[in-house]
Formats: sequence, structure tokens, C-alpha cells
Amino acid sequence: LWRFGYSARLLKTNHFRTAASNTSFPAVWMVLAQYSGRIPGLSVVVKKNSFSTMPETVEDKANLELYSPHPEVRGMTVLNREAFKRTVVVPVLKVKKEIVNILLKSLKHMVLQRPGLKRVVEDPEDEDSRLVILDPHKIPEFSLAESEREVLKQLNVCPEVSKYNLELTYENFKSEEILRAVLPEGQEVTSGFSRVGHIAHLNLRDHQLPYRHLIGQVIIDKNPGVTCVVNKTNIIDSTYRNFQMEVLAGESKLVTKVKENNIAYELDFSKVYWNPRLSTEHGRIVELLKPGDVLFDVFAGIGPFAIPAAKKKCHVFANDLNPESYNWLLHNCRLNKVDNKIKAFNMDGRDFLLGPVREELSKELPLLKEEQKTSFHIVMNLPALAIEFLGVFRHLLVGEPCSTAGLPTVHCYGFSKHDNPTKDIQERAEASLGTSLDGRCSTYLVRNVAPNKEMLCISFQIPADVLYKRPCPGEGKEQA
Repeated sequence: LWRFGYSARLLKTNHFRTAASNTSFPAVWMVLAQYSGRIPGLSVVVKKNSFSTMPETVEDKANLELYSPHPEVRGMTVLNREAFKRTVVVPVLKVKKEIVNILLKSLKHMVLQRPGLKRVVEDPEDEDSRLVILDPHKIPEFSLAESEREVLKQLNVCPEVSKYNLELTYENFKSEEILRAVLPEGQEVTSGFSRVGHIAHLNLRDHQLPYRHLIGQVIIDKNPGVTCVVNKTNIIDSTYRNFQMEVLAGESKLVTKVKENNIAYELDFSKVYWNPRLSTEHGRIVELLKPGDVLFDVFAGIGPFAIPAAKKKCHVFANDLNPESYNWLLHNCRLNKVDNKIKAFNMDGRDFLLGPVREELSKELPLLKEEQKTSFHIVMNLPALAIEFLGVFRHLLVGEPCSTAGLPTVHCYGFSKHDNPTKDIQERAEASLGTSLDGRCSTYLVRNVAPNKEMLCISFQIPADVLYKRPCPGEGKEQA
């Protein structure tokens, strides 16, 4: 009888005793007895006026089970996929196989959607029919609403909803559901990650570490193309912007390929800095550039600002202190056929500004005429320290500006935990420059890095009185 959605316990209910007084009961009982055990998976829902339905509490529990693996997986640290199996009761419609596709389109909002789950299964008692699995959350008390009944009537489909014992497996649960079932109740579940090519990069909390290898394997299982999962084991090193990491699951291959804004890059994720969340910001800055502009990329990494700028026919000077980043920058310049358009350097940021940047500006700015539209941009993407480098611009050049329009524009990145991060980033930039930027700068919120920690970009033209050191009167005569 359980196959029909009933149990011996239900036969003792008042509902049954009431139904037993109905003269049609013996006939119903004979039908149930005749088919009991002969229709695996399928059960008949008898109309309420002739028999009791399954209590709502049981249905509610079944609905919850659609999104919850077997409770015995709680505390699992080594992944056992078989342990996630469970059977739930779901509503189905019996439909002639010729009109299954039409029905799916007509009632698509009612059909059960689970990962890896077939929406249509064989009818065990009729090879010419199929069973369409419906979402029990959309079918209260396993009964269709009038609007759905009307659709079925037009398709000449019987609106009778049956119950089906559906087996859910590991493949049918989402990664969040699996991890929520495994980790201790009430603790934060991590299912988000940064994807770098075939690598998934996690930042696990301390309470998640005992489950880290299981978490890694789940990420691989549920994300096609991910074959390696790593966890950051310390904070980013401020010098080279890389960090120690542990491979949690999959292959220990950390050289990967990525594509950002239609440009391909290759890198060793264990040795260089790459953050896929900065794709929009890289594109935003490059969008500001025009062909013929000059870009100085002080902390260039593997080239996400420099290479697209070079492809846009800008003149690019790119620098990074990390020898690995410098080598991958050269590699990616060759990969994208812009190696003859980018001058690359492996220097400290200050030395780069005081050397190649000052030399180029000293040579080009005096030649700039008012009608020329060449712009100079300096990108400083080292949020932990870049603002401290702004002091280098004080009197970087000697003389008088030929054109205030040609003064370089700086795009400097920084982190802020201040209540007013925009004000904070401007005040810190002003302190480094030794001048006010009121009315002369714009601040852009790049992203939220952590709770109460923002990454911002402040952009401004370097004021002439900051950039230039005017010769003292008579200084030239004394030299003569």
C-alpha cells in the first residue's frame, strides 16, 4: 500500500473509518490490492471524497527533502557520493509520449527542475505513455489548479496527479545544498570562488578547514572545466602580490590560461597576481584611452591594463617588481603580438617613476602643443601601498608646463575601511601629494573586498605646482 501513497498507519485514521462507510470502498480496496506491488514507482491518488490523502506534514517533509541530501552526511570529511541518496515523493502526470514536448512547454513552470534530473521518465505500466515529474512546491496537496487543468483539457490529458517515488542522488543536489548538509548546522557555507582558467580559488574560514578536501572535490564535481581547487593559506605578499596556497582537490597544475575582455593571458597562479573580479575595472580604464595616448603602468602584473591598451594603439610603458610577473608580461605580450608596442621593465615602482616615467615625460611634455590631443595616463594598481607612492610626483619634473591640458592623469587604487571611503581615499592622496584635490579628482568604487573594506580608484590630473619644480630666479645665470 505504501507504493500507493498510504501506509498501514493511515488505515487506522478517522479519515479511513469515514471512507470505509462509503459503499464504493470494497471496490476501491480490490483495485488497490490487485495492483499493490505491481507498479513500481507509481502510486494512485484517489479523490478526497472517496479516500484520505497523505497528511500535509508528510508532504511538507518530502518537499524539504528535495533540497536536502540524506541527513547522515552531516560531518562527512571524505566525500562519499553514495551516502547522498534518498527517495522522495513527487507528483507526476501521465501523458501520451507524442505530446510530451507540447506539455513541457505549456506547463514548464510546473515541471521539477533539479541538476541532472530527467523531467520525463518511463511509465512502468504503459509503454506508450510517459510520466512528467512536477514540482511539489507548485502542486499543493498534489492537486492542480483550475488554470493548469484547463491547459490539460485542451491537450486531452487526464488532470489526475499521481505520486512517484523519486530517487535523488549526489548528482541531483547543488554544491550549496551538499555543503550545507555536510558542515555543522548554523556555520557559514562556502560555495563561491574565483575562477582562473581551470583553477578554482577559495578563501576558506577556519571552521571550514576540516572539510577543505571534500569542499574542493564538490567544487570540481559541480563546475565543468574546473580541474584544480586551491585555498589561500596566507595574506597577499605586498612586495610581489602573490600568496601561499594549498591544492585541495584535483591536479596540481597551476599554470593556466584565462580570457578577459577578449584577450588571452597565460600565467602561473602560484607565482603571480591575478584577480578575475577586476575584469570590469581593467576594461573601464582602457576605455578612457584613445589611440596615440601614453600609458605608464607602474604595477603591471601580467598585463591586463598594458596589453589591451597596446592593442588600442597606445604607447605603453609597463613595469612590475616581481620577476615572475615580468616574465609572464613578456610572454603575454608575445602571445598577443604587442611585444613591439610595449616597453617592459622589472623595477621597483618608485625607481620606475623616477627613471623611465620622468625621462619620457621630460622629453614629450615640452613638445606637446595646445592643439595636440595626446593624453598621458599613469595607472597605479597596488591597493595596499599605491597611495604612498604618490609623493614621488612632487617636483618630478623641472621647468614650466607647456600645456596644462597635457598634465598626466593618475589612476591610483587603494583600500579603505573608513565610514566614508571616498573622503578617506582623497585625504590620504592629498597628504602624499601635499596639495588639495577638491574639485580636481573623481573617486570610483571598484568593489567590496571584505566586510567594511572597499577598493577604490581615485583619478586626477597631477597639479602643475606639484609636478613641476620651478627654477629659482638667477639659477640659470649662475650656471652660465
